[in-house]
Amino acid sequence: MELFRLNKMISHNTRYSRREADELIKQGLVKVDGKVVTDLSLKVSFANKISLKGKRLFEKDGYTVLVYHKPKGELVSKKDDRGRKTIYDSLPKKYAHYLSVGRLDYASEGLLLLCDSPKVVSALMHGDLERVYYVKIKGEVTAAMESAMREGISVADARKGGHQQSDVRSMDFAPFVEYRIIKSRPTYSTLKVTISEGKNRELRRFFGFFDAEVVDLKRVSYGRVDLGTLKPGKTRFFDASEYTALRDYLKYIEEKSSEQQ
Repeated sequence: MELFRLNKMISHNTRYSRREADELIKQGLVKVDGKVVTDLSLKVSFANKISLKGKRLFEKDGYTVLVYHKPKGELVSKKDDRGRKTIYDSLPKKYAHYLSVGRLDYASEGLLLLCDSPKVVSALMHGDLERVYYVKIKGEVTAAMESAMREGISVADARKGGHQQSDVRSMDFAPFVEYRIIKSRPTYSTLKVTISEGKNRELRRFFGFFDAEVVDLKRVSYGRVDLGTLKPGKTRFFDASEYTALRDYLKYIEEKSSEQQ
């Protein structure tokens, strides 16, 4: 197995630079096979158990995943012909090649995943990982809405809530995985909903069918990844546990695909 300098191993698999990794090693915050190391010339491989600040270091398998708290007023697009701000105007230039896992529309905010592996992005976009949102709508939550959330619904005209230039007209809405009515008033209502699909403006179209305009939409989790306290416009990398969960999920998808062939 190929060996690498310890600082290179850390920098390639964490948010730290090699110089920062050297400082962490000097401070005694790095362990190899359970022992603190301070030798900057040490070479290691992932056959070694490497921990940083008490957390196990895992190989990223050739890709990196970024969590971005997208604020309102940014498009999830490389550029816009109308000159509107995109997420890539806010993200550091070194992430210009990262691809988004699905989209959040211009007026929505919250958790957005980006990755430098098209294969991983495709697997996540077409997977069934649960997405959790807080939704604020005009009007109260009706019995018809609740029935559709529980049972699902097929809508022949699902244009209301969609983009004006979208070609999507009809849409099948699967039953929500879960929903909780936080507040229901004749003026505005707030819900926490969990869905396992990511169709084009799915929630805006769903509530739009019931003539309930979505005025606020915020995604707070995607699979096992939570937005947490990440501020709007800020980013972070996956932590070790999130990479482990992602690898397990990708393996599950691969095995499921093999069984279906």
